[in-house]
Amino acid sequence: MAIITVQSFYLLPSTSCFRFSNSPAPSSLSTHRFKPTPIRCLASANPPPLQMNSSDDAERKRFMEFPYASSSVRDLMVDLFSTVEERLKSELLPCSLPNDVRYFTNQSGTAQNSLYIRSANKPSKVEFILGNWLHSNLPSGGSLNITSLSCYLSTATDAPNFLIELIQSSPDSLILILDVPPRKDLVLHPEYLQIYYEETQTDKHRQLLLKVPEIQPYNSSSLYIRSVVSPTAVLISVQTGVDGEGRMEEIVKENVTPAAKELLALWLDKCVCGGDRVAEVDMETLAARDRMVRRKSIEIDLGSAFPKLFGEEVASRVLDVMRVAFGV
Repeated sequence: MAIITVQSFYLLPSTSCFRFSNSPAPSSLSTHRFKPTPIRCLASANPPPLQMNSSDDAERKRFMEFPYASSSVRDLMVDLFSTVEERLKSELLPCSLPNDVRYFTNQSGTAQNSLYIRSANKPSKVEFILGNWLHSNLPSGGSLNITSLSCYLSTATDAPNFLIELIQSSPDSLILILDVPPRKDLVLHPEYLQIYYEETQTDKHRQLLLKVPEIQPYNSSSLYIRSVVSPTAVLISVQTGVDGEGRMEEIVKENVTPAAKELLALWLDKCVCGGDRVAEVDMETLAARDRMVRRKSIEIDLGSAFPKLFGEEVASRVLDVMRVAFGV
């Protein structure tokens, strides 16, 4: 879910504190692309694909509309979700969320949210994928729009998870979080740092994006959030200035989209298809860490924001379902 808490935007007097001056057009993201190998990595002996019924398919299409996202963000998120679902295919079960959790709103209609969760068959290395979009009117005017995709791995592997989140408070302001968050302590396990971050050169995405003139590093106010992302995490603020909506679309298409697609492809090949199996003696420790991270993500983000946005009754219903899905 949202790694940057929703309520933090309501504490800001305006987004002007993030603004930077416009500069000449940026260089392209990268001339060296990561080339994903066409690996089919089903955990079992290629079971037939699971078929979604017409209701499931309709709800998926409704979620994938991302109705409040900009066209470039919508195209990116549809591409990422489609890539994950196509690569994992029969490992993923249909979404089983109740309809009033898949989509819900507050009484005044000023806040709307849609959730999409697909768990995976055992013994898949994937535990579940989680999609979310949120739209809320801001007290100062304008609106807050968040879209995210999180992919969680099971204790069958200790490889990193995948996360992307895009937060827009105006057409010319965007915060991006793009990462493969570690699931082991990088000081105690330097080989983990080498395998998943150094050898894969994941830091190139952050370095290249920061060369774009309108992009600056983003520092979360939460020390906890800073502690759970990887050292190569992309946390950036894109500010294109007044009347900069066209430039924002260009940056998302030409810079953000290639970075996100490359990192997802790498994660699928390296972590899902190539992630090491975990020794049974380590599973308990890994499972405990996973539960703590998931519990904190609910407490820090949703637990405080959802009651304010949607009311206690709706928030309680949704959070109860989320805790079950997160295994906490």
